[in-house]
Amino acid sequence: MDEILVRGGRTLSGTITANGSKNAGLPILAATLLADGEYHIKNIPNLSDIRTMIKLLRTISTEAEFTDHELRIITKKEKNHEAPYELVKTMRASIYALGPLLARCGEAKVSFPGGCALGARPIDYHLEALHKLNVTIQIKHGYIYAKTKGLQGAQIYFENKTVGATANVMMAAVLAEGTTVIQNAACEPEISSLGDFLNKMGAHVEGHGTESITVQGVKELHPVYYSLIPDRIEVGTLLVAGAITNGKITVTNCMPEHSGIVLNKLRDIGYTIEIEGHSITIYNKGKRKPIEISTNPYPAFPTDLQPLFAALLSTIEGKSIINENIFSDRFMYISELQRLGADIKLSGSRISINGGNKLSGAPVMAPDIRAAAALVTAALASEGETRISRVYHLDRGYEHLENKLASLGADIERIETDALY
Repeated sequence: MDEILVRGGRTLSGTITANGSKNAGLPILAATLLADGEYHIKNIPNLSDIRTMIKLLRTISTEAEFTDHELRIITKKEKNHEAPYELVKTMRASIYALGPLLARCGEAKVSFPGGCALGARPIDYHLEALHKLNVTIQIKHGYIYAKTKGLQGAQIYFENKTVGATANVMMAAVLAEGTTVIQNAACEPEISSLGDFLNKMGAHVEGHGTESITVQGVKELHPVYYSLIPDRIEVGTLLVAGAITNGKITVTNCMPEHSGIVLNKLRDIGYTIEIEGHSITIYNKGKRKPIEISTNPYPAFPTDLQPLFAALLSTIEGKSIINENIFSDRFMYISELQRLGADIKLSGSRISINGGNKLSGAPVMAPDIRAAAALVTAALASEGETRISRVYHLDRGYEHLENKLASLGADIERIETDALY
């Protein structure tokens, strides 16, 4: 088990490039099951979740060659329609195989998904929506058994916005007979990117990126070349790392319009944000102040950056508030930040942060992907040495984050350890 060792107190400076989006890449990889042939997908991050999805695709029907952030996939006509537990247990996004398998094979056997423990995240929306598309579903022995005699377009309304179910329905509906309308759809840039990918394959998807998506089914699709959008969560993480060390950094390979609310919150704290094309620069030249944040679906503040901002606000004098409206167990990292000296109090789905205390290094343990990044970020601003364990979580969402931070001046390294967690 690796650990990340951080000796805090360094000011970060320089220019760093963000990777392509993991959360856009996972459904797009699943969508390659919709048409046989050769795909080339560029700007792919080399992450454990991406590699798990590639293993899943190989199990089902594909050949895949992954080199230098470019993935070459050849999808075959003969398909195994099962997504086994051994792969699905580690990554919730494996559920994305369900829609494409139903569209191409007429049946799917998909294990219940795993991933980060962030509270109840049921897949009911996926199953209810697919049922409306003329899918029969049984659940037994930990697997979802789904079959259809032919997908039929339908009117779908989600009670709550859901990125995963929106994506799954889109991928199933592109080969359904008739028209599917998805109301209260997720509006995330990753959904927009999936719609663009499907349209490039020959689908008829309109309204992706809005709350109402219309999919007109087509007879067949074809493979394509595509480049992933930048990872807005990694962009936010790097900006917070620069901010918490009172440095000046520039992040390239950005789409600043995807980070609007995040940049506004950083400005509210007191940081200067400069945007030039696909680059964002952050630095501080004045007094910083506490703020209040509420997470909600895009374009509101992203839940994935909530732990990072909790770390940042712990270093800023005054009382800040964070309201978590997406995941009930997103605050599991609090006790670990407290070990570093953060003054955080939890009440229901809200935390209050009495910032300004000097953080100090300590051994901490990461409970999930974004918490791992938050602990690394807090360690950058802490006096002394911090050891962060369970960094396999970090590797699911960030490609060699320690190397990127080191290139900006951080005293950080990955070390091997024999410890068991």
